[in-house]
Amino acid sequence: MSRGAPTRGELMRVARALFAERGYAGVGTEEIVARANVTRGALYHHFADKKDLFRAVHEELEQELVASIGEEIAGIDDPWELAVTGVCAFLDACAGDPALRQIALVDAPAVLGWEEWRAVDARYGLGLVEFGLRNGMAAGVFREREVTPLAHVLIGAMTEAALMVANAADPDAARAKAKPALLALLEGLRSD
Repeated sequence: MSRGAPTRGELMRVARALFAERGYAGVGTEEIVARANVTRGALYHHFADKKDLFRAVHEELEQELVASIGEEIAGIDDPWELAVTGVCAFLDACAGDPALRQIALVDAPAVLGWEEWRAVDARYGLGLVEFGLRNGMAAGVFREREVTPLAHVLIGAMTEAALMVANAADPDAARAKAKPALLALLEGLRSD
């Protein structure tokens, strides 16, 4: 581990907490460096600017989300149960994690721009969705379709459901409404 890794990690930890609490626009770099107990030079040694720091925090959140969903689906052999559990785990994370809601769903589209935000989403989530679809098709649970476009459509639906949850006054109630809609989409893919 390089000597700079702890400084980078502390900057990301502090920025993540502040971005989650007050949003990107409500946090200044002066506060980040003060709370991280580092110099401004240290911030700019590790990150080009505040947006670059935000980008790193967002990527870390996406990695953690995929890892968390991976843990939820680990050991599930039934392709249908795997798909349902994955969708539900995603919605649970969106409703239950204020940092994920604020950083990845509320701020990231505006801060990073739609194109970069979607690219990150695809980089982390697309492979997981494609795996679920391929697995289901191979087992005969889902009808055969071209996987990649279908995965993009499902990610789009899941992202919209996540945005509905993130922007709701009551994320749990929004999650309860979004879940049956997403599961209905999955039902439509079933081969039986």
